[in-house]
Order: sequence, then structure tokens, then C-alpha cells
Amino acid sequence: MGKFDAIYDDYMKRRKAIMEMGGEKEIAKRREKGQTNARERIDLLMDPGTFVEIGPFIKHRQTEFGMKEKLIPAEGVVTGYGKVNGRYVVVASEDFTAMAGTFGEYHGKKFVWACDFAKEKGWPFVGINDSGGARLQEGFDTLEAYGWTFRAQILASGIIPQIALLLGPCLGGQAYHPIMNDFLIQSKKTGFMGIAGPAFVKTQTGEDISLEELAGWQAHAIKSGGTHVVGEDDKECIELARKLLSYFPSNNKEKPPRIETGDDPNRVIPELDDYIPDPQLRVPYDMYPLINKVVDAGSFFEIHRYFARNLIVGFARFNGRAAGIVANQPKVLMGGLDYDAADKLARFVRFCDLFNIPLVTFVDCPGFWIGSPQEWKGILRHGAKTLFAWAEATVPLISVVIGKSYAGAHYAMLDKSIGADLCFAWPTARINIVGADTAASVIYAKEIKAAPNPKETAKKLIDEYRTKLEHPYQAAERGCVDDVIMPHDTRKYICTSLDILENKQVARPWKKYSNINL
Repeated sequence: MGKFDAIYDDYMKRRKAIMEMGGEKEIAKRREKGQTNARERIDLLMDPGTFVEIGPFIKHRQTEFGMKEKLIPAEGVVTGYGKVNGRYVVVASEDFTAMAGTFGEYHGKKFVWACDFAKEKGWPFVGINDSGGARLQEGFDTLEAYGWTFRAQILASGIIPQIALLLGPCLGGQAYHPIMNDFLIQSKKTGFMGIAGPAFVKTQTGEDISLEELAGWQAHAIKSGGTHVVGEDDKECIELARKLLSYFPSNNKEKPPRIETGDDPNRVIPELDDYIPDPQLRVPYDMYPLINKVVDAGSFFEIHRYFARNLIVGFARFNGRAAGIVANQPKVLMGGLDYDAADKLARFVRFCDLFNIPLVTFVDCPGFWIGSPQEWKGILRHGAKTLFAWAEATVPLISVVIGKSYAGAHYAMLDKSIGADLCFAWPTARINIVGADTAASVIYAKEIKAAPNPKETAKKLIDEYRTKLEHPYQAAERGCVDDVIMPHDTRKYICTSLDILENKQVARPWKKYSNINL
């Protein structure tokens, strides 16, 4: 018998207990439900053979309430680093088989290590959430661990990209962790998130509500806007995370990786010349096919697909370069901006600006929505966020005005005066303070009222106003539109613009940050 055999046997026994997590029985329960476990998820996320675990032997120190250490071989979260698409990423994957993945003191310490290590190394952070919530047996130690975790995450924000994968329950204070990530990907089948569970809500209000209604994917992807991307199951969510990371730099000091796509940057798109169905812009059309025609083939990755659908945001590539896309969707609310769309736009733009991702807008927007519901929900406060986002952005900014660009939405969707580097317009564009119908009815109110046939006179005067002022050429004459281009050349102009703006530099006076309307 070797002199170290007993030591090594003890090591192997401890390591085996850790790798078995909550034990075969608990893992089998998950498999029956079609769920992956914490380590399987890391294997799906990371390039094969690259994961290095940190802190496998860490576990809680509580001995009260039946919490003797022998009941849990290790903390309910697996942390470490590895490569995704050839680049380093730090991961924290919660293990529901170990005390239901409950969050306590050392669970929090492992999360904090992961966030801090990612920040220090300049690597993206991916948190995989699957937890029964707070570990009540640890009392104040659990409470304080939340604070450490939130602070570490917030201090890393803007330095490294952070992605949350919601592949199980995440309720109570712990739900602030995924919601504060840059992007949250939620599983339709297993992901649940909320400040409280349905039992608590019913206790407080007496209403019957299911977990799906309160905390499922529709609650957050459609209603609250907390979820950015939805996957059918664990595997699809993880694959979506891998794809999303491909558009980002590793940190705020780098540029996103450029990928060879084989799509000609000078590709002409003849079908765009007849894309808008009505020269008067009265017939709604779908913006998605237009985006997919202009970007590198198959490269558009949408964010917030189900939330505020009157606005489209997402990532795409032009000649291999990553770019953020912001576009109105005329098929929904005529593409007008409401308070939810304003929030959606502002946060997306600010993320792109933080991580050196250029932005391109496709504009067909009649304005901000008005009326008492919008006013009471704070449309002015929410709308102001879009102005802050564009004016503060220092990345390349390119605007293409396709149709309407009226009033405050002219700035909310990016124009020269708010910060666009280059602004192009299709001949179909209508750029003005308001639409011709509104402007003419005010300017010519007396003439219309006094006319023998007010309707006929109003139509004539509206057409005259439209001919004089509702077009892209007045803006082009003033230098606020750099050129009026044929639709079929749109891709070529965007790709060239990104080429010449690649090394854009902006110097600003020092300040801590702007007092954005939150």
C-alpha cells in the first residue's frame, strides 16, 4: 500500500460526492421531467473540454435546523470558466439537486467570485438560474449574501456582457440577479421568475393565480419586458446564449468579433424599390423581411421579440461586422412609440454603446402615442430615455428613413441633430414636424372653415402642404439628411458607412453619468 493511498482515497471520495451533486435519485427526477442538471448545462454551453471549475469544495457552515454539513457535499451552484466559440466566459450554474439550489451565504460568495473574476479578466459572465429561493435556515447570512451578489453584478455592468439563463424557478429577492443582467433568456417549459410565488400572492389578494400566469415566460417576455429571449427548452436556451455571445466583444475595451459571412456588401436589392405598398404610407407593412434582406443573410438575432412589438431591436451583421438594429414595425400600432417601446429602445441602445456595437435604424414612425393612458404611464419620462440614449452614444450611428419621421419620434429614432453620423432617406420618406393632415388643418383652419366646400378645400390644401414640405428633400437641403438614396442601394450605403466609421472617436467633458429619466 502506498503511503499516500489513504489521502488519495479520501480525495476521490470527496470529489465523487461533489460530482454526484444531490445524488442519482435527485438527478433522475430531473431527467424524468426532461430537465438538464447544473453540470450538463455547463457542458452544453462551453466548448468541449475547456471548462475549469473553481470552488468545488465550498459549502455552507450552518449546523442548525438539520443543516449539518454531511447533508450537502457542496454548495448548490457550480462556478468556473471555459470557452464559448473559442473565447473565455465565466459561468455560475445553480444546482437544484443540492438543497433545491437555495441561495445562502456561500452560494452568494461563489456568485460574487464569478462576477468579480469575470470583471477582472474582461470575460463575459453567464448565470444559469435554477433555485428554490432563499435559504431561510441561514437567516441574516442569506440576506447579506444578496447584497454582495447585487453589488458585484452592478459593478461589473458596462465592463463585461452579462447573460442570465432562466432554466428553473427564480423567485423572491433572487430574481433581481437575472433581471439585472444585460440579457435574460427564459425557457418556456421550466423558467419561472417573480418577486413572489402564487401562494403568497393569493394570501395577500385572495385571487387564484398559477405559477405560469405569474412568473412564466409570457408574464415576462410579453407583459413585463423582463425577458429578452425565449427558448423552447434548456438546450435551445443554451444554444441561443452561445449565439448571442458571438455578437459581443469580451469586454468594453474591445470591438465585437468580425465574422466572414460571404455576403457581398455591395449587394443590390431590387425588390426594395417596391417594398412599401402605398406611396401615401397608409397601408401597414412588415419590417422584418426588409431587415432580413439588408443584413448579412441569416444574421438577424432579435431581442424582446414579444414585448412592445411596435418596435424591433436586435443584432445582425453587415459584411461580417456586428451591429445593433432598431426599427419601427408599421404592422403594430403603426410603428408609433409608446412607453414600453421607449424603454426597449433606450436600454438596447445603451447596451450597444457600452460594448462598441454600431447602431443602424430603419425609420417609419408617426410619432409618440398620445392620450391619457400614455400620459399617466409617463410617456414623456419614458420617451426622454430614448433621447438620452442616442445623444450619449459614441458608437457609429446610422439612420435610414424609409417612411414617416415626425415630431419627437424623429429624434427618438435617431437623426443628425441628436447624434447620427450619417443619415439617409428613401424617396418615400416623409420628414416633418407633424403629418400634412395635421399641419394643414391648423395652418389653413380659417380658409377651410370659410370655404363653400370645406372637405374639398381641406384636401387641396393638405396636398399642397404635402408637396411643399412633407418629403425628404427639405431635410436634405438643410444637410440633415446626407443623401436621398434608392431603396435597392440601402445595404451598400450601410456597409460603406460602417467601414468609414470603424475608428470613430468621441471626446466628451468628464462627468460621472447623466441623470437619465428613470
